[in-house]
This record gives sequence, structure tokens and C-alpha cells, in this order.
Amino acid sequence: MKPNPTTPATGPAINPAAPAGAASRRKHAALARPDFGEFGRHELAILGAPCGRIKELAARLLPLLASTLRVAYVDADHAAADAARNGTAPETGMLAAGASAELTDNISFARLDVRRPLDKFSQPELLAHQSLALVNGNHFRARQQLVILDQAKPLDKKLDRLTDVRALLLPEGVTEVPAYLRAHLAQAEAAGNAVPVLPLADTVALAELVLREWHAAAPPLRGLVLAGGRSQRMGHDKGQLAYHGQQQQRAYAAELLAPFCHDVHVSCRPDQVQELDYAGLRPLPDSFLDLGPLGGLLSAFRLDPNAAWLVVACDLPLLSETTLGYLVENRQPGRLATTFQSPENEWPEPLITIWEPASYGQLLRFLALGYSCPRKTLINSDIELLTPPAPAELRNVNTPEEAEQVMKSILN
Repeated sequence: MKPNPTTPATGPAINPAAPAGAASRRKHAALARPDFGEFGRHELAILGAPCGRIKELAARLLPLLASTLRVAYVDADHAAADAARNGTAPETGMLAAGASAELTDNISFARLDVRRPLDKFSQPELLAHQSLALVNGNHFRARQQLVILDQAKPLDKKLDRLTDVRALLLPEGVTEVPAYLRAHLAQAEAAGNAVPVLPLADTVALAELVLREWHAAAPPLRGLVLAGGRSQRMGHDKGQLAYHGQQQQRAYAAELLAPFCHDVHVSCRPDQVQELDYAGLRPLPDSFLDLGPLGGLLSAFRLDPNAAWLVVACDLPLLSETTLGYLVENRQPGRLATTFQSPENEWPEPLITIWEPASYGQLLRFLALGYSCPRKTLINSDIELLTPPAPAELRNVNTPEEAEQVMKSILN
């Protein structure tokens, strides 16, 4: 699972023969799109063997991957297909009675059966909380592949499915890679991307390869300082307060983030863009308006839905590089977010958090349900919750009295 570039989307090319003003008329907005395959951001098709052997390999890998990743397994149901061919309805339970969906809470797990067909839009949505999909490649395609060299399932007529082979797996008794496969992989070999060859029985080595490549493909970190609030309790812009010498707090927060991030943006209202430009900062005006911190976070994901955003509010003047480093060091890209537990209660602190790309859809889902609180999204999601190494650094400063207290403590 090699890293994918996170280039911003660009608009359509302008046709010089088009009438005046045509360039400004677009049927669709020019949006950066999440980098999904058939089932998600990270997916591996296993092919080259009978379905039972593919499923057996996936079952061996799962215990070695599950502590780090949330892994989905994608397969087809042969029994249902056979039943349909024999003229009997494949649906069971309430679907057979006419329901279009049946949700069953089995206490330790839940199951949703639906009649509507799955497609390239619904599949990533249903698996949005999974960090890796292992796919039966006999039935489905995936962006990357693990190839079992089983003589019962030669792949000479399925080479179009081998678009990015990550490993060749040799069953017992097989020692040679077929000539047609060597020829197909020759271009990758010539580019210096030798495909590793492993024994099919060596589950540990294969799991290590999958984890190593998954971590290598972890989304890059970009920084976001939330500074677009109205500061009503403070009475004036909290981002312009100077707790550390003459440096404004929003600039101080951006400087803290810089060592850990590819770049740092300052979330702001549209009317703040000019002053932030003048201050030498990189403004990111909210494109989701009147939503508080959620608007800044969603605007960042709109800019780049394939990055992880390290978000810090501008009203944390006691925050140190040490605490930020602890957060980054303990980042779990396989979760929706990595965050600190509030020193005041058991809830997560959403405004000093690493939000992974998977959180974009989750935040939008909660917004569609009528919730604009990022903390509610964290509470109801699969996150990594850390105990802060210095709890006092997570103190929010919202009033003039609190600001005066913090300034005195910093000076002392």
C-alpha cells in the first residue's frame, strides 16, 4: 500500500473557442475527491487460488493485523447465487417478506441486509470505518493485489487484474514464478520495484509486509490552527492576544505545529484573510459557515480530503511542543482520530486532535443528523484516546480574567 499523492483538484481546462464567460460556468464544482478504490483507501485483493484458500489466508492474517488495523473482508456468497439459479429466492427473513432492509442487533455484532445493489459509491461508504479491506480477488477487483501461485487457478487470462502486485505467495511444492507472470511484472522490476516472493505458509512475514506498507502509506499530516471564532466572551479576537512576547497567539500556535506538519493553515472567517496574509500566515477561510470549529475542520478536508489534519485551537496558550510531539508520536492512523482525554472529564478534546481522512465523512454524517459538535463525533467513533502528559496545557482561555491569569503564570 504505497503512499498516494495528495494534489489539490484543478478545474476543467478552458476552451479558447468557448464564448466569453463560459469558463466561469461549470456544471459541477471543482472539488478534491477522497482517494478511494473499490472498497476504501487501502485494499488488497487476494487471487490466484480457489476461494476457500483465499478465505483461509485472510483468516490467518486477521489476528496479526487486528490490533493495529480495522480490517474488512469482502467476498461473494456462492450459496445465494446457486439458489437464484435454481429458481428460489436468495433473500431470507424479512427481506423475503418484502422489506427493503433488515437491521439485526446480534448484541456482540450487528448485521444489515439490504436489497439495493452495492456500487462504487455505497461500498466505500459502508466500509468507511475500516482501515483495510481484504478482498476475494476471484470476484472483485482492488487497487493492489496479493497473488497466490496456485496451479489450480492460473492467472494468465486475468493479467488485467494485476495492476499493483505487492507480493507473490508460493504454496507448498511451488518453487517457480510462471514465465507469463514474470513477463507481466517485468516493468515493475525494471523500475526497481521488485515484488517480494514469500511462502504462502509464512503468515507472520506476510502480515509484517502488509503492516509495513500500510504505515508507509499513512496520510501526511497538515496543520490547522482554529482562529475564526467571534471571541464573544473575550471581547476581542483571541488569536491576536500575545502571551509569548509580542507574537500573536495564532502565529505562536502555527509555529508550534510547523515541525510536525507538511504545512500549516490558519482557519479563519473570510473577513480575516487580508490581515492573516499581512501577518505572513496561510489563511484558510471557512467554506462551511456558521458551524463553529466544525466549519474550519470541514473546510480543511474540503481543501485536502486525503491528508490527516493536526488541529489546534488558538485559545491554548499553555500548549507546548512536547505535548504536540506526544500526540504525533502516539498517532494511530488506523483509527478515525487520535486525541487527548479532557483533564476535566472523560470526554475527548476535539480541538487538539489528529483527524484522519476517514473522519471527513463521519463529520458530514453527524452534520446531516443535525450535530455540529466535533466532540460528539469523537465520542461515537473508533478513536485513540490518550492521557495528556501535561493536563494543564489543555486549558482553554476564553475570558479576559482567564487570559490575565495565564499571562501571569507564563511570566512567573
